[in-house]
Amino acid sequence: MVRRIVKTIFRMAVLCLCALLGTAGPAVADKVATDQFGLNAQLISAARRGDESLARLTIERGAALNSRNRRGNTALMLFTEQGNLPMVQLLVERGADVNLPNLDKVTPLMAAADAGRLELVKVLLASGARVEPQDQVFKTAAIYAAAGGHVEVLEALREAGADVMAPDRRGLTLLMWAAGYGREAMVRRLLDLGIDPSRRDDRGKTAADIARGQGHASVAELLAASGSTTPGSP
Repeated sequence: MVRRIVKTIFRMAVLCLCALLGTAGPAVADKVATDQFGLNAQLISAARRGDESLARLTIERGAALNSRNRRGNTALMLFTEQGNLPMVQLLVERGADVNLPNLDKVTPLMAAADAGRLELVKVLLASGARVEPQDQVFKTAAIYAAAGGHVEVLEALREAGADVMAPDRRGLTLLMWAAGYGREAMVRRLLDLGIDPSRRDDRGKTAADIARGQGHASVAELLAASGSTTPGSP
């Protein structure tokens, strides 16, 4: 009994020392699977929890970088959603597929654009991320950026070839998306780029109509002053 207690105390002391030294410690390394299936599962689990140390160990031991969970999310997607730039850089450097979408057809670039994570957007674009894919509701990375009001992200996407003028399948322009969320700075930028504020979607609504309908009076006024009209007006 005494020997068991001493061993337990010693093990706890070692773990504490490892934590103080900032290392993963033998306990973490011992938990890493040795078979391929286990490594893949542990990489996804570590990414979901934001456990960078375990994720790095599984990668070093050969985990498949494009493994996905039940929602189709890869480690790259999960770390992108968390804004973990070092892990995103590591994964793309090791060859993770930057264009692999989840079951909702959302790509890592869309996730980064939606969150306004400019540095991640730049890394993904530099690694071959495509700007034209659409998710299951036909939203592109540019639409996510416009709706979120992330002007610098939209500029990066535009420089990479994103078409900021084209409407989506419902006739919604980026200007309409920005207006609907009350993103005044984005609305001003899109107007500067030449998007027509009088254009109507498949319901016959202009960007000003959409802004007004969502309670964004100042944005509606800005658009009306720029030439957008409401239904029935001359």
